[in-house]
Amino acid sequence: MSVRFWIIAGFAALLAGGGGCAKKTEMQPFLPTKDYNRPLAPGQMALEKVGEADYPDFGAGFDSMDRDALERSIRNSLNYLSKKSSRQYFPYLDVSHERAVRTLNSFLQLLRTVRSGADLNAAIRRDYDVYRAVGFDGAGTVYFTGYYCPIFDGRRRPDSRFRYPIYRKPPDLVVDAEGTTLGRRTADGQTVPFYTRREIDERGALRGLEIAWLADPFEAYVVTVQGSAKLRLEDGSLFELGYAGNNGHEYASVARRMVEDGVLRAEDISLQNLIRFFRENPSRVNDYMWTNPRFVFFQPRTGGPFGSLNEPVTPYYSIATDKSVFPRACLAFMTTSLPAIRPDGSVGDYRYAGYTLDQDTGGAIRAAGRADVFLGIGARAEAVAGRVKSEGQLYYIAVRE
Repeated sequence: MSVRFWIIAGFAALLAGGGGCAKKTEMQPFLPTKDYNRPLAPGQMALEKVGEADYPDFGAGFDSMDRDALERSIRNSLNYLSKKSSRQYFPYLDVSHERAVRTLNSFLQLLRTVRSGADLNAAIRRDYDVYRAVGFDGAGTVYFTGYYCPIFDGRRRPDSRFRYPIYRKPPDLVVDAEGTTLGRRTADGQTVPFYTRREIDERGALRGLEIAWLADPFEAYVVTVQGSAKLRLEDGSLFELGYAGNNGHEYASVARRMVEDGVLRAEDISLQNLIRFFRENPSRVNDYMWTNPRFVFFQPRTGGPFGSLNEPVTPYYSIATDKSVFPRACLAFMTTSLPAIRPDGSVGDYRYAGYTLDQDTGGAIRAAGRADVFLGIGARAEAVAGRVKSEGQLYYIAVRE
C-alpha cells in the first residue's frame, strides 16, 4: 500500500468516525499559551507506571486502524532494536531491552488474533503494564503537533528561477557520539558555535556545499524545518533528501513572531497560509526566517523519510519525542485531536485515539510535554500537518514479565 493511498484512507477513516475516535471538535488555536517545553525536575522520568483506573480505552479506533501500516511501523522498531547500539538506552524504568522487544513481538501476535476493540482493550489490561507521560504539568498533559515530508519543485543545479539552496552537512561540523551538534571546528582546532541561519545566508558560509536548489525561499525554509523532502526535478523524477545534521541552535517559531507582530491571527496560521503570505510578501521572508537560528543539513537518501532511529517513519504510526527523556522505538498509544480534510475541502479537527511507535526527534520537541505526529508526504499532509495543535495524553505499554 502506498503512503499516498494510506494518507487518503486515513483521512477518510477519520471523517467516517470509525472506531469512535473521530468525534468532531472545533479547530484549536495554532500557538500554545502554556509552557509545554517545561523541563522535568532533576531525576524525574517522563513516564510513570499507572494503575488500571487510569488506563484509557485501548480499543478506541480499532475499526479504523490500518493494521498493515501499524505492523510495518512495529517491524521498523524491531529492526532498530536488533542493532547492538540500541541496548545502551535501556533499561528505561523497569523496561529492559529484551522486554521492549518482547512487547513488540507480543503485540504483533495480538493484532493478528483480536477481532474487536473490546478484545484488544481487554488484552492490554490483562497482559501489559501501562506507563503514562507525565506531560508538562505532571498531570499527563502532552501537547501534540504534526510534521510531514514536503514535495516541492527543485533542481540539482541553480538557474535564474531555482536559486535558493539546500546544503550538505559541512565537514567542520562537530558532533558527539549521539550525533548532538557541539559546534564548528576552526582552523586552529577550537570548537565554536556553528553559524546561525542568518549568518549562513548573509555570509555564504556554506557556499560549495549546495545539494539542491528551490524556486521559493520559504519552501527552502520549510525543508529545513521538516527535516526531509522530495524534490520534483525537471524530468518528473523525485530527488529524495534525508536529514544529515543540524547547526546546534535551538528552534524558534516564525509563526509565533508573526502573530506577535500582528501580521497574521493565531487562528489563521497554517503552513499553507504561511507559504501564501511569503509568496505575496517576498521582501519579508528573510526577516522572519532569521527569527529561527536553527538550520538543518541534508544528504541524498531514497526510501524515506527516515526518523532519528534511522528507520522509515509511517504516517500516524510514528511520533517524534525528546529522546533524552522518552524510550526509543517503544509502542505507545495516543489520545488527542487531529485535523482532517472534509469532502468540501475545508479542514476540521477530530478526536483521535490510536497506537504509534516512538521513532523520531524534532528540533522543537523538548521535555515530557511535547510529541510530534508524522502525517505523511506531499500536499494532503501539508494541509493538515501545520494545524495539529492539541493537548492529549500519551501512554506506553510493555508486556508483563
